[in-house]
Amino acid sequence: MVYEQKIKENDGDVTALIEQVESPKKREDAYKLLEIFTETTGYQARVWGSTIIGFGSYHYKYKTGHEGVAPLVGFSPKKARFSLYFATGDTEREELLKQLGKHKAGAACVYVNKLADIDVDILKALIKQSIVFLRETYPE
Repeated sequence: MVYEQKIKENDGDVTALIEQVESPKKREDAYKLLEIFTETTGYQARVWGSTIIGFGSYHYKYKTGHEGVAPLVGFSPKKARFSLYFATGDTEREELLKQLGKHKAGAACVYVNKLADIDVDILKALIKQSIVFLRETYPE
């Protein structure tokens, strides 16, 4: 059975996705995140799936044979909080997260309520570290 990747890069409108955010303050934070991620990565923002704003991409292949393409980093302006997407399995990520500020960390996501809760310089360091880690782990 061939695995069909659910979340794919598409031609969705990044601005339209952010404009769907109901809270004006949260929408403002989403635009700030867009700016931070764009400047830090040097990549153009792209919509992945229906709710993720991703930057760059990489091809992964696991020992199980499962493979696909995913954004290097990204975020999703969800209703309750922001989901920030960084590389998993990177020990340096854990050290940086200790300095990030108020957040919750899941397996693949870091959840943040608002931008004011976190240190933007640490966020930029997380973005850069994630890209370095993924480029080393999955060379092109």
